[in-house]
Amino acid sequence: MKYQLTKKQKRNLIRIVCSLLAFLVIFIVDKSVVLGNVFSGSSSWVLPFILYLAVYIAIGYDVLWRAVRNIAHGQVFDENFLMCIATLGAFALAIYRGVSGEEIEGFDEACAVLLFYQVGEFFQDYATVRSRRSISALMDLRPDYANVIRGASNERVSPDEVAVGETILVNPGEKIPLDGIVVSGTASLDTKALTGESMPRDVAVGDTVISGSVNLDSQIEVRVEKEFYDSTVSKILDLVENAASEKSKAENFITKFAKYYTPAVVLVAVVLAVVPGAVTGMWSTWIYRALSFLVVSCPCALVISIPLSFFAGIGQASKYGILIKGSNYLEKFNKANIFVFDKTGTLTKGNFVIAGVTTADGVEKEELMRLAANAEQGSSHPIARSVLDAYGGEPDNTYVITNEAGEGVVAEKEGSRILAGNEKLMARYSIEYAPASGAGTVVYIAENDRYMGYILIGDEIKPEAKEVVGELNALGAKTVMLTGDNELTAARVASEIGVSEYKASLLPGDKVSEVESLLARKSEKEVLSFVGDGINDAPVLMRSDIGIAMGGVGSDAAIEASDIVLMHDDLKGIPLAKRIARKTMAVVYQNIIFSVAVKAAILILSALGLANMWVAVFGDVGVAVIAILNAMRVNGKYASDTERSR
Repeated sequence: MKYQLTKKQKRNLIRIVCSLLAFLVIFIVDKSVVLGNVFSGSSSWVLPFILYLAVYIAIGYDVLWRAVRNIAHGQVFDENFLMCIATLGAFALAIYRGVSGEEIEGFDEACAVLLFYQVGEFFQDYATVRSRRSISALMDLRPDYANVIRGASNERVSPDEVAVGETILVNPGEKIPLDGIVVSGTASLDTKALTGESMPRDVAVGDTVISGSVNLDSQIEVRVEKEFYDSTVSKILDLVENAASEKSKAENFITKFAKYYTPAVVLVAVVLAVVPGAVTGMWSTWIYRALSFLVVSCPCALVISIPLSFFAGIGQASKYGILIKGSNYLEKFNKANIFVFDKTGTLTKGNFVIAGVTTADGVEKEELMRLAANAEQGSSHPIARSVLDAYGGEPDNTYVITNEAGEGVVAEKEGSRILAGNEKLMARYSIEYAPASGAGTVVYIAENDRYMGYILIGDEIKPEAKEVVGELNALGAKTVMLTGDNELTAARVASEIGVSEYKASLLPGDKVSEVESLLARKSEKEVLSFVGDGINDAPVLMRSDIGIAMGGVGSDAAIEASDIVLMHDDLKGIPLAKRIARKTMAVVYQNIIFSVAVKAAILILSALGLANMWVAVFGDVGVAVIAILNAMRVNGKYASDTERSR
């Protein structure tokens, strides 16, 4: 979507253009006929003063007002103060020269300084609003009301007035105000602002819905599961609103630098004007040099462009469903070179699928699946669901199901008994079976004490996992997988994905110990990122240098414990965030080096009298504009539309 200027920006642009045109007309006439020669004597300065002053007031009245207001509030040494001292000083110097009979010099430079300063401010405002646009889109998630079903009527109330357990009505075109479960109706939901996914999500009775989604087509009723302050949209808004408070080292350095730098250059400018002026008696010459020194010394380029670069990076990441909690995490993530992954739900989908079916002699595959479905029909365990989904038919519901903890299930009816479970269940019933050889969870099946075969069930690896891990390995990063699965399953997944190393059979507490061990072994310059699903991995997410939560939508732990939240369950967000962080930091370093180098050179030239105020204008405003335009490069494109919609 093309960016449109705000009304305020349009008014400011018109003011700049009109002032610039007026300045050019006066400047050309002044250089052609010399306005200072129209009147002779000590009043020669009056005509150019009046003409240039009109332009000066038109373009700089807000700068003068901000300087006065800030001084009244005790904030003396800022860019507005420097601009006013330099430009008003130039006006005073020009009047002094005119009264003294010298060549009038300073009116045009004073106007030019403020003119180009305002141009720089316009670029800054444009770039900031443009960078904020993607983050502002998230702020539109905030729901205005909720339709609560109370008795026989619907009441429109504020979302924070709805209690857990109440039912709300969501009409087509409305935002879902609170997290909950659909109890009536079906609908398609637009979750693009939350996840970056362009495809609508279909929901029906029993499905979970999250606040901030938009109902596209049909009326649904939702039973509220969380209060507003605890809802997904509330947590995301809090995260976004507080992101700017987490400053990077570069931003903190610039803030401290500007705090001491500005008073220092004002002191140097005073010394530069007074000491050589008193020694040589050439007061106007040295005051002019001091004023030029003040103009170029303004740290606008650094103070504006560095935070703007980080803001643009955070804004771009949010476009792709990547929420970064602050510029310090963006800066640190650029250095991340150790990536530790949880397996289930991160590298794998967390949904179990049939990996293989092996039957005993004389047993058909269909018969084995029928027996397994009959035994597993009463269970809600993911493994049982995968068996029923693979069978596809209707199981015999006349069986009485008994769960054997840690072993499996026993299904019985008159004349038939089915055993479905692990080797412990087979051993307890003295069933001779052929041990499975594949990697995964094994369900052995027996009917009436006869071994029928086994079903091998595996956790499906995410299609992008191998590509992402390979990309990180190519960058020289170390990739580690931690899992509670057995050695055989872990080895298979690690080999297929290509991680550098793995640890298997870990309890939740063991994961923390492994991360602690990796943190202890790494150097100070290395950064460890842990990638988990944000539910069971909260302690590890918080302990790592950078915690990255997968599938953060609806997960309280993901939003609270992690530093980076991938709002849709896609590993490609990791290298994408890495590219954004790398480009952001490259722009930051470029702006710092360029700004400091140019300003240092012009400061020296100004002090030596080798650069006039026009050069000083470039040293201040020109460098700031170039730095701002460079910062806007962070707003570039990082992924294709297809990749973005995943």
